[in-house]
Amino acid sequence: MTIVDRAEQAADYARAGFGQELQPGTRPALVVVDPARAYIDPDCPLYAGVEENVEAMRTLLTSAREAGIPVVITEVRLRADGADAGVFFKKSGTLVAFCEGSPYGELIEGLEPTCAEMLVTKKYPSAFFGTTLNSHLTSLGVDTVLIAGLSTSGCVRATTLDAMQHGFVPIVVEDAVGDRDPAIHSSNLFDMQQKMAEVWPLGRAQEYLETISARN
Repeated sequence: MTIVDRAEQAADYARAGFGQELQPGTRPALVVVDPARAYIDPDCPLYAGVEENVEAMRTLLTSAREAGIPVVITEVRLRADGADAGVFFKKSGTLVAFCEGSPYGELIEGLEPTCAEMLVTKKYPSAFFGTTLNSHLTSLGVDTVLIAGLSTSGCVRATTLDAMQHGFVPIVVEDAVGDRDPAIHSSNLFDMQQKMAEVWPLGRAQEYLETISARN
């Protein structure tokens, strides 16, 4: 396996003009992407060993609530035959975990939305595709989206890309996202940082939320 020198890689990307810094705004929201039982239940084929990342999601969610910012939780819910996910279902057989009757699509304990928060049910990777998420965030005047959830290379990445394309500053909280393969997780975080988002550790995201809370 080739060992990637991230410092050398980052320098190469910088020479090409990638990785310009995005400045977060003053009206953030938190989007937690698909915190489903499937990823932490060893009996599920989608089990990813991301328990530490899930704990970071809980911490981030608490900080977001204390700061009083909008919170959105997403879930994947499909028909029993998966037909409402079209080609996505045909390509990824693991999506049976989210079909009607499966227990694995249930939200992880401690990551459920409150009655004041929005639950987005989606059929495809991006939380924006085929949902009202964009209009919801826009109506609230949101300019920045903190992103947590699962998995880094799939639904988190798709949501991050669409957040950028809809004009929001995406901030991926690296401790609070996870993937079944650490190398793919790392590569996707690097690529998102270079092309579409800021990637912050949990502590920096909490500090940012504290400044937002102080303003409110």
